[in-house]
Amino acid sequence: MSLLEIDRMTHYFGGLRAVHNYDLDINPGQIRGLIGPNGAGKTTIFNLITGIYQPTEGKIFLEGSELNGRSPHEIASMGIGRTFQNMLLWRHMTVLEHVKMARYSKLSYGLIGAFFGTARRHREEAESEEKAYYLLKRMGVDQFADQIVINLPYGAQRRVEMARALSMEPKILFLDEPTAGMNPEELVQMMEIIRNIHKDLHLAIFLIEHRMKVVMELCERIQTLVFGEVIAEGTPEEIQNNPKVIDAYLGKETVE
Repeated sequence: MSLLEIDRMTHYFGGLRAVHNYDLDINPGQIRGLIGPNGAGKTTIFNLITGIYQPTEGKIFLEGSELNGRSPHEIASMGIGRTFQNMLLWRHMTVLEHVKMARYSKLSYGLIGAFFGTARRHREEAESEEKAYYLLKRMGVDQFADQIVINLPYGAQRRVEMARALSMEPKILFLDEPTAGMNPEELVQMMEIIRNIHKDLHLAIFLIEHRMKVVMELCERIQTLVFGEVIAEGTPEEIQNNPKVIDAYLGKETVE
């Protein structure tokens, strides 16, 4: 069974068709990429899958369970974590608080534990903090744990956002332009982080990227989206040499 399966997903904003007959199968442990020009509908697809929007037509399944009609927090709890094209970070919280906050749905001590400070609450809170530190260390930002997140360099903020997404223990991680705005050194570091979490955590990853080096080196299969429709799907080599993709998006762009 596919981990994530999408069948003929279509979505309209008023009279504008943003996504048309979109299909996708992602298997456990697979890295898939989605590329295309600005305005093609890539982030809309992420938003449809994660419950921010509801598809006008089509079905979405995670491990056989239908996601249509579910709220974003339900979908997240079922196993989809994500980052955002424009980072959604809480301006006055510390780095550690960001990651711990995202784990609250994993805590089970309830109202009694919250009011009376039970041993179970203290144990679960300690375990949550330990997990948060572990993820921050994996992202290379544990030294910033007590700092306000907006005071961090841009690349470090991206890593905090990824740690927050991982704190939900997802089965599949959605990355929306994870290297956007990064300098060449930060880009290489982020690619290595993505490789490591894929390998060590056995995660499936679905990423949107404009940096062709990232997509071509990381992804097993890639879709190209233009005006809400997939015009090509294949391996990195197939996509890079596909005349339709070259004409509609890549042009003379290389993977450097």
